[in-house]
Amino acid sequence: MAHPQIAVFARLADGYTNPTRRIEGQKTLLARTMHSIAYDAIHDEIVVPVPEAGAILTFRGAANGEEPPIRVIQGLKTLLLKPDRLGVDPVHNEILVPDDDQILVFPREATGNVAPIRVIKGPDTMLGAGAVEVDNVHDLLITVGRAGGGGGRYGSSQILIFDRTASGNAKPKAVISGPNTMLTSTGGPFTIHAPTGRILVPIRGPVPYGQMVALDSFVGVWSITDSGNIPPQWILGGPRAGTFEMIRGIAVNAKHKEVIVTDKRMNAVMTFSMPEIF
Repeated sequence: MAHPQIAVFARLADGYTNPTRRIEGQKTLLARTMHSIAYDAIHDEIVVPVPEAGAILTFRGAANGEEPPIRVIQGLKTLLLKPDRLGVDPVHNEILVPDDDQILVFPREATGNVAPIRVIKGPDTMLGAGAVEVDNVHDLLITVGRAGGGGGRYGSSQILIFDRTASGNAKPKAVISGPNTMLTSTGGPFTIHAPTGRILVPIRGPVPYGQMVALDSFVGVWSITDSGNIPPQWILGGPRAGTFEMIRGIAVNAKHKEVIVTDKRMNAVMTFSMPEIF
């Protein structure tokens, strides 16, 4: 069973290195299944979903040890079913949670059994909302999920681009989907670099029968101006490259022009220099 914790490492950590601190223990309310984490740099907060509890937990950015969350969103009014991913918009003080084929939007400071302030849901949305991010430079909401609905974890995926304030049965402004995109099963939350309009998506690829490794794992980079059946502008890793075995998450460090990728099978956090996308 996975150990429920949030581990913090030094940026230049390398090799077999101990974390500088851990958030762990019963009082944290963390569970073994956490597939997303978001950091709010403006308010110095860490936000994670706990799918089995139907909850969203917010911690102090400096939290350490068995420290309880400062806020918990949970209850029938929230409409949360099994939240697996989330995004934060610290500029507009919102937390966005894809759950089933909808996106629930909560105030950042919401706590307890509270209703969402917006819900994006309906056939015109085309949502199979596996993950969500907000581009505050271009006022956009971007999702990556399964084409035709679902959780965006297996099969063919798509990138949908909406107005940031989209609500109800809203149509996306653009759809990136099709065989040329190579958007098969996504490998966890994606990320964006808003100043350049880059969308970085980890692609896990299929796992051959009887094997534990997804040999076609890679990171694809698109632009917010892309639409249709268009290939990525950049690829990190790639089919049979052996760079990754099963991608689980991604982040960018724009200050140092780095892309950070986690890999489940390699049990590793890898940092790459990619100045060209910044």
